[in-house]
Amino acid sequence: MAKLVLRTPRVAREGNVAWISCQVGSVGGTLVSAAKLAGDSRGKGSLNNLHEGRRGSSSAPPKTAREWRDYLREYSELCVRSDDEPGHGGGTAEQRAAGWLGCEPATEAAVAAAEHRLAVRFPTSYRGFLLASNGWTGVGGWIEELYSCARLAWFRDTAEGGISIDVAGDFFGEWGAPPEDDSARNPVTIFERSLLVAGGQDYWLLDPAEPAADGEWIAWRYEPDQGEVSQFANFAELFHFCRNEGNTVAPSPATESD
Repeated sequence: MAKLVLRTPRVAREGNVAWISCQVGSVGGTLVSAAKLAGDSRGKGSLNNLHEGRRGSSSAPPKTAREWRDYLREYSELCVRSDDEPGHGGGTAEQRAAGWLGCEPATEAAVAAAEHRLAVRFPTSYRGFLLASNGWTGVGGWIEELYSCARLAWFRDTAEGGISIDVAGDFFGEWGAPPEDDSARNPVTIFERSLLVAGGQDYWLLDPAEPAADGEWIAWRYEPDQGEVSQFANFAELFHFCRNEGNTVAPSPATESD
């Protein structure tokens, strides 16, 4: 996971704060802020705690619809057992009783219609997720909803995206233009070209600009209150990281790896 830290003065956002910021430090090749080095309000602590651990999970990030169904079923079971954190991806009472925090699977026609509307072909790991569950309740405490096919939109075309692009544009220029080889990592550019797939206190974006050899898109987690844009290899890696970041319950013996 790579991280852009783009620090600027805070900008009020619905009683909280939203800020984009400039690079102030680098540790082990990952850009971090002074606040990150000392610890932050989310309890992440130092950079050493920002790893892709698998707390409470025996599963690798999934890709196919079948892999997603098994993975999400395990995640649902863990969340249902998290009675001490009902608001952190715990779902409704009905969902918890059913042991499934997701939605009905999207049909191939629904996925194809969304792709046609947005003029793209979704990457494999994200397509697989939609075909397993057409949306999701929340992940890790900072994402309230993963959107269904019908609600997917380019970040630039949403109210949240418009505000984020304006804030980034206002403050990024104060620090001068980025080097040519780093221009693609300008947050304005990232926000303008990326697809919004989940929202809450954070936003998840899928970036089609430079697909990998297997067709996967880079995924970004934008944390407005932390002023950070974090990069992941693909949607499945982002989901997996945030799932484990917010998970406080160990898996049952039946789901633990050997």
